[in-house]
Amino acid sequence: MIEVNNISKSYMTPRGPFSALHNISLKIEKGELLAVTGKSGSGKSTLLNMLTGIDKPTSGTVNIAGVVVEQLGENELASWRGKNIGIVFQFFQLIPTLTIVENVMLPMDFCKTYPRTQRRARALKLLEQVGIKDQADKLPATLSGGQQQRASVARALANDPPVLMADEPTGNLDSQNARAILQLLTELATDGKTIVVVTHEKEFARYFKKTIMLADGCIKEPNGKSDSTEVKHVPAL
Repeated sequence: MIEVNNISKSYMTPRGPFSALHNISLKIEKGELLAVTGKSGSGKSTLLNMLTGIDKPTSGTVNIAGVVVEQLGENELASWRGKNIGIVFQFFQLIPTLTIVENVMLPMDFCKTYPRTQRRARALKLLEQVGIKDQADKLPATLSGGQQQRASVARALANDPPVLMADEPTGNLDSQNARAILQLLTELATDGKTIVVVTHEKEFARYFKKTIMLADGCIKEPNGKSDSTEVKHVPAL
């Protein structure tokens, strides 16, 4: 489903070029739930930006389901991302003036993946799937953090994308809600979604069948040596 081949990313800073990623290579199969771990500044968010097409690598390629992401033009990229990638953000990013169900309908409105007459029904079905259908007509501010994150997962699923990317999805949640969100992502992977989760919370490693650790823009082996090809296994839930 996802194949990353020797990607590197450099940025120009006032002090000169800064290399955020160094020759990263990995493969993620359909239906896998992968964790990307590492300290702040290790390159986790940069890698996620490469996978979603938010940013382009300086060198190397990102291939998702046969599409070389960095070769897409801006209009092509926006259309492709809307239909193929669902993104779950740490801070939910729900539009505060829209109800929860309207937030979930929004990706369908942009991409027109479903007829207008079917969008609300689909949004309600997704909210039921994540366990907050009863909150559908409320504004985000009236929901708890865990409920808002469930709504953001439902929104990410709106266009039925094959791939979900989650950037620190449990970072603003208490441990109970964090476990609930990770269990939900586990169930989605079991149903066939390919999911990449950026997280610094090692205590949740048991939810992931595979994990990679980044340090200084490189994939690290357990002994601390860099390795840009191997995906490490951890115990499954």
